[in-house]
Amino acid sequence: MNKHLIALAVAAATLSGAASAAQVYSDDSSSLAIGGRVEARALLSEQADNENVPAKLQTTDNEVTDISRVRVNIDAKTQIADGVQGIGFFEREFKDDNSNDENRYMYAGVNSDQYGQIVYGKADGSLGMLTDFTDIMAYAGSVVGGTKLAVADRTTNNLAYAGTFGDLTFKANYVFAGADYDKNGNKTDVHGFSTAAKYNVADTGLALGLGYGEQRDQNGVNTHKARSEQTFAVASYTVGDLYFGGLYKYGRRDGQNLVTDKVTDTQGYEFAAAYTAGKAVFTTTYGFMKDEKAHNVYDELANAVSVDGTYYFNSNFRTYASYTFNMLDKNEVGKVAASDQFVLGARYDF
Repeated sequence: MNKHLIALAVAAATLSGAASAAQVYSDDSSSLAIGGRVEARALLSEQADNENVPAKLQTTDNEVTDISRVRVNIDAKTQIADGVQGIGFFEREFKDDNSNDENRYMYAGVNSDQYGQIVYGKADGSLGMLTDFTDIMAYAGSVVGGTKLAVADRTTNNLAYAGTFGDLTFKANYVFAGADYDKNGNKTDVHGFSTAAKYNVADTGLALGLGYGEQRDQNGVNTHKARSEQTFAVASYTVGDLYFGGLYKYGRRDGQNLVTDKVTDTQGYEFAAAYTAGKAVFTTTYGFMKDEKAHNVYDELANAVSVDGTYYFNSNFRTYASYTFNMLDKNEVGKVAASDQFVLGARYDF
């Protein structure tokens, strides 16, 4: 039971409901399953009294915010040849504020039992497989992994491949330039690729991973397409009921103006640990990230410790409590951006 629970905690970033989706149709060649989650979440944090005031001058109040959500997904597959399936997946998230609803996944493609799968649509980029090493908490996400390039994260217009060969998993994806426009009617292009590999060292509990992503984007005002790149290196170790994970990120990006904007270096690292005790899982992470524009001159983007505890009543229902200690300087980023967060949650997977 303990090994199963720690696996659930470490896989917290996987598709919601995937483990408990209900099969609603099946015949000799095709199947359709529906899954998802209903998640009630109450967030206690500092909120700005007046968001129009600059961050450093804002006055704040501690408030409880309802950030509950529902996710529903449809997973379909059909046999089209020996060992080959046609697949389709759709997931939508609903919140109380309808403007925040979104299609999280919407893709179709082909899966081969021997050679892996290739899909097109709104799908995961390649670097998420690596940021999952430290993105293990019930609520608090990876502060470093959450800053993946758009082409390396879940995104549209995405041609993605994934294959597992023994202890090695390899992913690669390419995001095409599309006819997207900003609110001012300017055309915006974000395109590029990412790739990643993860290797589980057999019978040791050790896993290693390495990945790279690169994109170019244009804000529609000028013809220069700014270039951004990221490299991630990760490692994890599982022994008994304990899990340890670590992540390092290095990135560079050009400014939109080659004359006035400088190249910015971004560095970040994150450490995570999980412990399973009966039906309870306790997790903690520490993450730090900075933008460096000159030697020893940098903006601190993230500096936080998070702890949480989750109790699994069964595979469908869990409750959790999560607290984030935010160590950013409120005099630099404002009280809201530097505030701690406390979350209580209950989640039902179906």
